[in-house]
Amino acid sequence: MNKLIIANLVHRPLRSIISVFAVAIEVVMILSIVAVFMGMLHSGNQRTNGIGADIMLLPSNASLFNGVGGASMPVNDAIALRSLPHVAVVAPVIQKLSTSHNIEVAYGIDYDTFNALKPFTFLFGGKFQGPNDAIVDNIQAASRNPATGRPYVVGDTVQVLDQPFRISGIVEEGKGGRKLIPLDTMAGLMGAEGKASIFYIKCDNPANDDLVMDEIRSTRGFANNTVITVDSWLHQMTPDKLPGFNIALLVVTTIAVVIGFLVILQSMYTAVLERTREIGILKAMGASKPAIVGMVLRETGLLAAAGVVVGIAGTFGVQELLAVKFPTFAFEITGLWIGYGVLIALAGSICGALYPAWMAARKDPIDALAYE
Repeated sequence: MNKLIIANLVHRPLRSIISVFAVAIEVVMILSIVAVFMGMLHSGNQRTNGIGADIMLLPSNASLFNGVGGASMPVNDAIALRSLPHVAVVAPVIQKLSTSHNIEVAYGIDYDTFNALKPFTFLFGGKFQGPNDAIVDNIQAASRNPATGRPYVVGDTVQVLDQPFRISGIVEEGKGGRKLIPLDTMAGLMGAEGKASIFYIKCDNPANDDLVMDEIRSTRGFANNTVITVDSWLHQMTPDKLPGFNIALLVVTTIAVVIGFLVILQSMYTAVLERTREIGILKAMGASKPAIVGMVLRETGLLAAAGVVVGIAGTFGVQELLAVKFPTFAFEITGLWIGYGVLIALAGSICGALYPAWMAARKDPIDALAYE
């Protein structure tokens, strides 16, 4: 029976290849969309955690998503915040979401206070030397400079919010944005002079986080501001907490499963019709209905298994391609979702083969032998 199953697949190679690629596309769709979502989420969380702050102060009713809100808080509010007990550092920052060439959050920083939260680790160059300087991390620097065709180096020009900036320094990744420019320059580009979108606050001791937040809320002018610890913010930036995240995954997964289901259904349905006499001979020789169903399902299982392998390999191929073309793009493939993708693809394929298998099992052997 196993030799017969292999022979059936080899006899119609084009149909078998199409079925394999349908399952592979299903797997690539599922794993890729998850890798994009999880990569962007985890990368952003790691870089926010690497800033070195304990508390984030945002405008009232501000979005917790980095770069989504505008700059509406006076930078001078930092003076009042620094005067509070147990506050060690206050760093005003403007975060601006950019989607012109790539989805990224550019940072406008006051270098001295932002560096005081947690010092930059410079690989090359140093701090800003002028208002049109930028600091980039090593991942951004590894991307190709369109002007030279090679990775960025200190002194090159990089585009930030569609404006040219000279790279003054390259730092290790993991501290805020991949591109950082002076706070005043960012404020001028946004028409928000003297404003900030967020204050990062470092306490003299992390154990005093709650005490400092209470002090901020009780200080005149800050009662309506959003105050949250970085740990609490990170806890909220998860798939289960983000609105629409799991819905988007469900929609893409459903579309992928439907594609795989329909292709397998059409493929196995056609295969059963073409092998009517073969099925009749098997039943005349004593093959039971479960044996016929098992034959069709095993054939489907081989197609699905081959498709899963091709799909997983294809997803890693997508990862390598993106790493070359877009080094700053986070694409995270996890073992958990590889397992989910395999199970979803196999289940969808088997479901697609159930009706053809049932149709083959109920064929009358006499009618099947007489079939031309």
